[in-house]
Amino acid sequence: MKKVLAAFLFLVLSVTSAYAARPIRFTMSLGDNEQSNYYKGAMAIVEAVKEATDGRIVINVRAGGTLGGEADTLDMAIQGDLDIATCANSVLANYIPEMAILDQAFLWDSQAQANYAVMHEVGALIAKKAEPHGIKVIGYLESGFRDVFSKRPVEKIEDFNGLKIRTMQNQGQLQAFTSFGANPIALAAGEQFTALQQGTIDACENAVSNCWINKFYEAGVNSVINTKHCFVYIPICISNNAWNRIPEELRDKFLAAVQKGCEQQWEFLNEANNEAIELLKGVGVKFYDIDIASLKAAYAEKQKADGTSYDPEWVAAVEAARAAVK
Repeated sequence: MKKVLAAFLFLVLSVTSAYAARPIRFTMSLGDNEQSNYYKGAMAIVEAVKEATDGRIVINVRAGGTLGGEADTLDMAIQGDLDIATCANSVLANYIPEMAILDQAFLWDSQAQANYAVMHEVGALIAKKAEPHGIKVIGYLESGFRDVFSKRPVEKIEDFNGLKIRTMQNQGQLQAFTSFGANPIALAAGEQFTALQQGTIDACENAVSNCWINKFYEAGVNSVINTKHCFVYIPICISNNAWNRIPEELRDKFLAAVQKGCEQQWEFLNEANNEAIELLKGVGVKFYDIDIASLKAAYAEKQKADGTSYDPEWVAAVEAARAAVK
């Protein structure tokens, strides 16, 4: 009897030990493809998490929007059907309306200022507001500052008049380009190349690396205007279901590793943008500076006319970041 009991206990302990040794596996969605700096950054997170947790947490990245669009995958994470979703900050703002403050044009003066904001006061507010929706924001990849890609030169604000430009459909961008005199158009990101070819749009906007990756120069884009008109974050949202699977002793290590990977992606983005500038110049695309002060003035006037306002607590958080990083 004692031998049978000992054998049984040995079996239970063996099974328990084997189960405990199995890694915790998470699936992470990513809208961009495997050639992008965003995927490179996501893989940096994968490696950092694996190293920090001694292989106890493994992340599988599904890139190229294979699991659905950003809004769809965010919904999946909120519902607990996806472990980790990534999306533009304007998509998360559908659940956290106060985040619309981040959609404003010319909000940040530098990448360092923008990053400080989400790592401090602004990030704390986002984390607090995300909790009731069943997700935790554990880090930020970024698309960074965006420029205008046009089929004709834009050297002054008057050159925006009548320009048909595909933009993100949020209040900040719509207000900004309307105030410049352009005609913002709603269009899926994947339709931009054909729309440029067919003349449905004259321009689009994004991080300059996207102009090269998407080969917009082959669709008639011959000008990049250095507007740096807005800064876009890509929050990384983990479902509560997934978070609760992480043992307490691994959570701080996990978060630190995610942050390490994010910071690597910020550098990958800068490298990709710098490389794209040279490559685009090599195929004949010209770069134009523009009087940013005139754009800011037109935008501020439009905001005032529209009576645009934001939550005072969030305004204070933004101002804190601006004051902390000059």
